[in-house]
Amino acid sequence: MCGILAVVLANQKNNVAPELFEGAMFLQHRGQDAAGIVTCGARGRFYQCKGNGMARDVFTQSRMMNLVGNMGITHLRYPTAGSSAGSEAQPFYVNSPYGIVMSHNGNLVNSSELRKYLDETVHRHINTDSDSELLLNIFASELDKSNKSRVNNQDLFAALTSTMSTIRGAYSCVAMLAGYGVIGFRDPNGIRPLLFGERTNEDGSVDYMLASESVVLKAHGYNVFRDINPGEAVIIPKAPDANNKPEFRQVVEPKVFSPDIFEYVYFARPDSVLDGVSVYRSRIEMGNRLATKIRKSFPNHDVLGEIDVVIPVPDTSRTSALQCAVSLNVPYREGFVKNRYIGRTFIMPNQQERRSSVRRKLNAMESEFKGRNVLLVDDSIVRGTTSKEIVQMAREAGAKTVMIASCAPPIRFNHIYGIDLADTKALVGFDRTEDEIAEVIGADKVFYQDLQDLIDCCSSEKTSTFEVGVFTGQYITGPEDNYIQELEKIRAQNQRLKEVKKGLSVDACIDASDLVDVKAEVDISIHNAGDHHP
Repeated sequence: MCGILAVVLANQKNNVAPELFEGAMFLQHRGQDAAGIVTCGARGRFYQCKGNGMARDVFTQSRMMNLVGNMGITHLRYPTAGSSAGSEAQPFYVNSPYGIVMSHNGNLVNSSELRKYLDETVHRHINTDSDSELLLNIFASELDKSNKSRVNNQDLFAALTSTMSTIRGAYSCVAMLAGYGVIGFRDPNGIRPLLFGERTNEDGSVDYMLASESVVLKAHGYNVFRDINPGEAVIIPKAPDANNKPEFRQVVEPKVFSPDIFEYVYFARPDSVLDGVSVYRSRIEMGNRLATKIRKSFPNHDVLGEIDVVIPVPDTSRTSALQCAVSLNVPYREGFVKNRYIGRTFIMPNQQERRSSVRRKLNAMESEFKGRNVLLVDDSIVRGTTSKEIVQMAREAGAKTVMIASCAPPIRFNHIYGIDLADTKALVGFDRTEDEIAEVIGADKVFYQDLQDLIDCCSSEKTSTFEVGVFTGQYITGPEDNYIQELEKIRAQNQRLKEVKKGLSVDACIDASDLVDVKAEVDISIHNAGDHHP
């Protein structure tokens, strides 16, 4: 899960960088690990700023001054295999053919096959472990087959058709061809979101934006917008006008439309609308369905005296928790005060950092817990590390009993399409009953949303099918055992390397091969933010 953004301004004299930066702030929740912007000027030259950290830290004023051009793309990275190397910050760049930069949200599940193909067949060098670099090079190699000094839209669409027929997994992408325009495309299952919007200026000219969430479009005045369909692509010219408009094409046949349901549970902002579904309304319904299930678990379906107060685990669960309290006719209280300067613990790179950051992030108010039977509502329970800490904090604040409810069903399997939940065996829900999960996290009782109820909460006329492999083990692209094994191996290797770098104890599990190809902090592409100090 990452945040991607692209903008093309009709007026070629205007610089797009400020709008890309503002858009990045609206998508910061989708990735805190690294940020990058690449713009393109009238002569087709790329200007880049990227590096590890939050957007506000990477995109300083002096660096932004160097980003010129009326079109550009942005990326906010959330690492999916535990790697935080600066060299894997996006957008990625290749100079041949024609000069291409790309930002990718998702995961490719046939990455080992693609790496072998690029090496042995088309002889393209891959400098990182990122599957996003693989995707970019597959597209570049397909475009190179046109063998032209200059390409047109037909050549680009043909290259995308070949690319999307070769890769497998989840992807929504924005790319930019030097001096030509911006491209957006989405995988045939529509697993990751991508929207297209238009903004009409006072002179009648039209600006265009591609973004991961609708909230960015609305905030910047792109009031005419729609989702890019599964298997669809759009090309936006560098100088759009009445005679040179964006062109859409269904480049591959769509498959079963299956957005990732975790977008609605956790990742997307509540004020976004994805594939015609209001994230806010879906979370309200999650609260209603959860309340119905909780009520049924008590004798005579009466919660009076069993639950004294409903308290959300900030922030994502607030909407569902409030509605759950209303449905149960139980008081809702804000029992945890959040430190706004601590990032999302779910996407902290390792378990020890997550554990230590929970106490820094949340503080329990004794007045809302002492002597009460408390129902905590969270969006999901993943590793159980955070939940265990929160339950303990509630007890320390004087709670008589602590129950916890999850807006999502038990997470029992790895996520393979761009969300780094954990290796399967590290999931608290793996091979455990709900009572066993409650014991592990120290709760008196655990309530989980039923899967069908969750699906119903997020369904619309457009789709009632979702990617739910984390709950069922059945992935939309089919069995992916080889990829899961590869992913877990990479995660383990990256964790060992982190321990070596930090000078932690090194045990027999450290393999000499782990140290042969250590990820670089910087790469060899164009100007890096990390190399430049204002």
